[in-house]
Amino acid sequence: MTPPLSDPTALARKAAQAVIALPPSATRTVIALAGPPGAGKSTVGKALQAALTQQGLPTGLLPMDGFHYDNAILDARGLRALKGAPETFDLNGFLAMLARLPHEDEIAIPTFDRTLDKAIAGSDLIRAEHKTVIVEGNYLLLDEPGWKDCRKYWALRVFLDVPMAEIEARLVQRWLDHGLDPQAARDRAEQNDLPNARRVVENVSEVDVVLE
Repeated sequence: MTPPLSDPTALARKAAQAVIALPPSATRTVIALAGPPGAGKSTVGKALQAALTQQGLPTGLLPMDGFHYDNAILDARGLRALKGAPETFDLNGFLAMLARLPHEDEIAIPTFDRTLDKAIAGSDLIRAEHKTVIVEGNYLLLDEPGWKDCRKYWALRVFLDVPMAEIEARLVQRWLDHGLDPQAARDRAEQNDLPNARRVVENVSEVDVVLE
């Protein structure tokens, strides 16, 4: 089984306190929730969304994974084996979405279907009542060209700090859950997932709240 996360409700409570403490904004407040693959961003993001909504702050959730390039594009570029690396995302499209968030009342957003292994356009909405939006993804705080352009959109930068040994166990387990044998699962994790995780941890920019 996948190693359990630290209590996501407790992590969400800590992040929610920081969000609530932010000064009022005339536009939508955009929160970055970042961390390496396997850190539990999706789980904590949903818990944070629920916590803020319960506190009277209706909150939307935008997953960066919705901006994965389609497998056909990755195949054409020879990047399929690196799917999930920064180079396999539509960064320009993602930045354009971030630019829309503060000002547009309702925005159709893409999400990522892990069963189908593809992004699905217009599969969720950021609604007018969502005065706060959590954006969750691996590379939101990556201190690298292109990704650094995300910085100006964040009212708060939250980072999930999980020990690398636990990240490794979770990423190997993902491949075991797909039916690979233990050696094949470890090989797949070492090929792409773990290098991506190390890249996130070793190249993170400034952070306001660390969740561990």
